[in-house]
Amino acid sequence: MLGFIGLGTMGGPMCRNLAAKSGQEVRAYDSDLEALSQLDAARVSPAESVRDVAEHADVIFLSLPGAPQVNAVCLGAGSLLTHLKPGGLVVDLSTTPVSLAHDLNARFSARGIQFVDAPVARTRQAAVEGTLSVMVGASEKVFARLKPLLECIATDVTLCGGPGAGQAMKIINNMVLFQNVVAIAEALALAGHAGIDPELAFATLAKGSADSFALRNHGMKAMLKGDYPERAFSSEYALKDVRYALRLAEEGGLFLPGADNAKETIKKAIRAGYGKQYFPALAKVIAGTGTPKKKSG
Repeated sequence: MLGFIGLGTMGGPMCRNLAAKSGQEVRAYDSDLEALSQLDAARVSPAESVRDVAEHADVIFLSLPGAPQVNAVCLGAGSLLTHLKPGGLVVDLSTTPVSLAHDLNARFSARGIQFVDAPVARTRQAAVEGTLSVMVGASEKVFARLKPLLECIATDVTLCGGPGAGQAMKIINNMVLFQNVVAIAEALALAGHAGIDPELAFATLAKGSADSFALRNHGMKAMLKGDYPERAFSSEYALKDVRYALRLAEEGGLFLPGADNAKETIKKAIRAGYGKQYFPALAKVIAGTGTPKKKSG
């Protein structure tokens, strides 16, 4: 049996696809009982706790907000480290620091349990359609065992290297994305100042060397429509991930000015009240419409 912990924006759809395409039963858990109750997919049974999942499944997937939640599920009270049997496999689809992936790999390995960092990229719609990109940190042997399951949720599954390499690659991916989104927001603001129709501006960019995934998704589908829903990849999540990238850079003695600029722009969006909104909402602070007013006195 498979296990799945974390049924949020990305986790819920991934769990459904895993159950539908793997042909295996999935024991699923989320601390949010509403999220758990909404998962009505065939071959998915609700679990009462992390321990419940660990005692029934031998391959367990995690899709959690960040390092604190992954650490609690793996190492806290009633954790996977305590209750999962030797020979089990933990697959972390979340985005966390590389150092945490290394630590968890060492701790699980000491108990005869395999740990894989396998963060996912692309949009929530890609999670629904099973067309995600997964970046994997694992040995070739473990990757061969896991790949057929990952192909239930993704169309691109890439072995990036040993433990920690998946997280490193995902952090780099998001760092590049955030910088692209800042550039697209700046282009939108400048086009407005020049009196160019925003839709025409983006359509023209898409025909040239400025074309990108970020332009067609975050720009055209979010910024042009002013659509920044709260149950999507939020500004708070984006800030978490860009800080992971800057921490990794600092460990390597690198200063990344583009990533640092993206961090500061995202922080402005959060201060302006857009922390829970889909992170392309940072376009509003670049345009000046979301700049916090100074307090008088």
